[in-house]
Amino acid sequence: MMSKKRTIDAYFSIPKAKKPRAVNLITVKDESRKLATSPKISDDDDTTDHSTAATDKEPLDYTTHASYPFPIPRLSGNLETEISGLPARAARVIADQPDLDLLYFEPYISRRISRQLFEFLRDELPFYRVEYDITRGPTKTHIRTPRWTTVFGLDETARFETNPPSGSNPPSDRPSSTERVVDARTGKPIPVGQIDMEGPRKEAGYKAIPRPIPHCLDVLRKSTEAATGCQFNFCLVNYYASGADSISFHSDDERFLGPLPAIASFSLGASRDFLMKHKPPKSEPGEAKSNGTSKPPLKLPLVTGDMVLMRGRTQANWLHSIPKRSGRNEWDGGRINITFRKALVKGGTENYYQYNVGSGPVYKWNNAAQEMRPWTEAPEL
Repeated sequence: MMSKKRTIDAYFSIPKAKKPRAVNLITVKDESRKLATSPKISDDDDTTDHSTAATDKEPLDYTTHASYPFPIPRLSGNLETEISGLPARAARVIADQPDLDLLYFEPYISRRISRQLFEFLRDELPFYRVEYDITRGPTKTHIRTPRWTTVFGLDETARFETNPPSGSNPPSDRPSSTERVVDARTGKPIPVGQIDMEGPRKEAGYKAIPRPIPHCLDVLRKSTEAATGCQFNFCLVNYYASGADSISFHSDDERFLGPLPAIASFSLGASRDFLMKHKPPKSEPGEAKSNGTSKPPLKLPLVTGDMVLMRGRTQANWLHSIPKRSGRNEWDGGRINITFRKALVKGGTENYYQYNVGSGPVYKWNNAAQEMRPWTEAPEL
């Protein structure tokens, strides 16, 4: 995510965590035992018979919502089964440097299935190329996000309430529903869209229009929660069209994520380097900055299907990036990054939709042109 202005005016208390559904929680204590007993899986992957999944490419039906620009197909039954049963391999703990706490799944999704999922999500999700202005002192800079983005989810203070429309009889392959946003505590409806965040209704609703996580991503979210013991309510998706698309060093340490956020980051498609470096130590008032040589960044060569869970004090003390690639590696066939997070307050919802959806046009993958193209709604017949 690009650097941005904080959206929360005051600190908040962290709500009591819900009991996680941890069926495959991996800890430092039992890591060596798990890895020792885990079957070895090569880069070309597993011994499972995927012949049925490979040929079953027709979606069963669609996830629909008023905030979606178009219906989003659900995963096929076979692909859903494969992803629901993950992870494909136990995690490796990386915690040998100060304030670093990572789980590294190599892979989490089998190589073969991850390639299918990459093509499915690139074909079927709505994407955006967000542009915005930032002002630092007297200088105003226009930013065009150097990758395609999309986001789904809602923070802990609210939830989606589903009400089937009365008298409706939708086609069996496109179930319809109306979902409104309600207060998580009281159940009262919350207005969304075009709320004047500076006016008297600042706390009354959302300027953004939240969108529920579609089935094709929610299956992976549930699997990730079960494997890690963490809980997530947001899904951010980045599409890097080539090695020229990138994200600079940053940390996801926004206050709306809480002090020790857990972020699960999946890589699909082309292999890319994931760089991490420790934040420079803060100097005390009157203390000269250190001239010591910093350590080289930690590099994880992410391959399709890999997942990194960043947790504990990692976000507070480390930066991460996906650098550009050039030369023959620039045109790498594209990469999708999926991250699951847990936003605690409304500011998280506003922030994620502002910087990952924005107010610009919708884009959708065009197979014939092999690129993202502006999407326009088909006229009604």
